[in-house]
Amino acid sequence: MDIDRRKDLGLLALRLGAGGVLMAHGTQKLFGWFGGGGVDGTAKAMEHMGFVPGRQSAIAAGLGEAGGGALLALGLATPAAGAAAAGAMAGAVSVHAPAGFFAQGGGFEYPAFLGFVAAGLGLAGPGRHSVDHFTRHRLDRPAVLALAFALSAAAATVVVGRRTAALAAAAAPGEVSDGDPLSGVDA
Repeated sequence: MDIDRRKDLGLLALRLGAGGVLMAHGTQKLFGWFGGGGVDGTAKAMEHMGFVPGRQSAIAAGLGEAGGGALLALGLATPAAGAAAAGAMAGAVSVHAPAGFFAQGGGFEYPAFLGFVAAGLGLAGPGRHSVDHFTRHRLDRPAVLALAFALSAAAATVVVGRRTAALAAAAAPGEVSDGDPLSGVDA
């Protein structure tokens, strides 16, 4: 087997594996599948983690994971898929970062790994065994790549920044609640 064929099969394996894991996590959030909380349960958890409003955060995270994962698995709009999944994982990394790197201690190792794989696939492209290849890469062009990663990075920066601010406000003693579910919460 020649090296190009091996690379295409390797990209297919990575897309199917990472895309499948991301889809499973996203469907937990969106539909409650695989023991997940669904949108309502995830919304409560998201608010507890500082992502407000919780419902919109749950839907965005679920779509980034399930949608990005499905598109990665198919090899469709691969740059946008990789960027969306990587952006969703940036939020998860921000939650786990205080616990350090390694997953066994609650750290960010696992979401960071999924994010890096998704970003890598988005940058590398899907290979020959993909819908993008079949459609002559109409949604896998340099402009799509640049726009998708720029938007994902900007969105992740805003979301993580808002989370940090919400957590800081919740931790500040004597703050008056402004309707934010984290304001004035006693830990």
